[in-house]
Amino acid sequence: MINLTNLNGVSFALNPNLIETIENIPETKITLTTGKYFLVSEYREDVISKIIQYNRSIYQNAIKLTD
Repeated sequence: MINLTNLNGVSFALNPNLIETIENIPETKITLTTGKYFLVSEYREDVISKIIQYNRSIYQNAIKLTD
């Protein structure tokens, strides 16, 4: 889960696996695969960074590099 902030200042956690699109309109609009969307105060690039960090934390031990 990634932590985000609604435009009214309330924090919430979102499952990044449900994200379909992230747009700047000028707020950041996150649309889920279910059709539901959230307007958040974080910039699109920050949301993407949170998703990358989340995925790294999940998959960091999934791939073993061989010599």
